[in-house]
Amino acid sequence: METTSKIEIDNIPAILWGEPSDKIYIFVHGKMSSKESAHEFSQIASERGYQVLSFDLPEHGERKNKNYLCNVWNGVHDLEKIGAYVQENWKEINLFACSLGAYFSLHAYKNLPIKKCIFQSPIVDMEHLICKMFKWFNVTEELLREKKEISTPIETLSWDYYRYVKEHPIDKWNIPTAIIYGSEDNLQSHEVIDNFSKKFNSDLTVSIGSEHDFHTEEQSQAIKQWLKKYI
Repeated sequence: METTSKIEIDNIPAILWGEPSDKIYIFVHGKMSSKESAHEFSQIASERGYQVLSFDLPEHGERKNKNYLCNVWNGVHDLEKIGAYVQENWKEINLFACSLGAYFSLHAYKNLPIKKCIFQSPIVDMEHLICKMFKWFNVTEELLREKKEISTPIETLSWDYYRYVKEHPIDKWNIPTAIIYGSEDNLQSHEVIDNFSKKFNSDLTVSIGSEHDFHTEEQSQAIKQWLKKYI
């Protein structure tokens, strides 16, 4: 039975997985997920001598009914709090982040002394994703500027968020990084992921036929094999 303890870091609900160690992975989940989703990852990591710290992003898990939005400002703020806590308590820091969690991490952790990083289906270009949503829901930049917020079936588009994203592209990431990306991912194009990987010398694995959320049994097995190679 795996050792876990529930903790709170500056009011952020978190779980610490594994036996005491001086090496840790910060685990940042994606959208529609929670800190509990680190379960499988932590089993592989603890076999290799790492602890894992997972936590709920705003509007997720135990934070669903709090009046605190899951946007880039709050997400990055919370990741910085977690990063500071980990720096105080562990010698070696590593990072796993998925989807939106990877986008927040690229902003929050670019200056953290992280030994290695693992990204699953990362959002590395949020402007690219928002522009896709413009097309999907017949929204234009002008309309969003005028309305400030536009609700869509996926999420509310915000002018302030869009402006932030345009003004803060990812231009620094010096951490050795491995990425797994599904060839059928509809949120980031292969070209976007490829450009990021080349720019920052990341080790890219393309899982043929897999989608953004790697939801089938076969696709989740591909993730497991990949994690065993890179953790």
